[in-house]
Amino acid sequence: MSRVRMAGRRARLLTAATALTLLSPLASCSSASTAVEACMGKQAVSATTGELEGTYTGEAHAKGVKITLKASDTGTGGTVTVRNWPTGAWYKSELGETFDGSGTWGVEGGHQPGDHALVHLSFTEPELFLRDYTIDMLSIAKDSQRIYLYEDDDPDVCPTFRLRRA
Repeated sequence: MSRVRMAGRRARLLTAATALTLLSPLASCSSASTAVEACMGKQAVSATTGELEGTYTGEAHAKGVKITLKASDTGTGGTVTVRNWPTGAWYKSELGETFDGSGTWGVEGGHQPGDHALVHLSFTEPELFLRDYTIDMLSIAKDSQRIYLYEDDDPDVCPTFRLRRA
């Protein structure tokens, strides 16, 4: 074979190898739960307050954040306390970047096919927060050994705001 043909063949092989390398991460994100499952566990279709009760500590962008969920006697939610919780844009001038607070919580969703369970937080301290003025809805991921609460903002990557039960 001539040198020109060999060089052309090598160039085509290198181009093909580069294309495969670039496409490989896309193949691993074929479904919304793949990224979540890869780093935390399966996205929960349902969960009970008894399963979720406990203290969770932050990882990644949530480092330093702590949330404690206590179940009520009725089994339909309970009380929540947070430390270093991210303040929404509306309250940053008043409270700073983070706040310590409390309120109530409950489990929502998982009733329709394709739904996933969510933890809804309602903060009343340091003041009443309106819905979406801070992170007030967390998705749930779990496997046989771990439970995570996380902000589900990009289904193609491992969530950066995630809390693992201690």
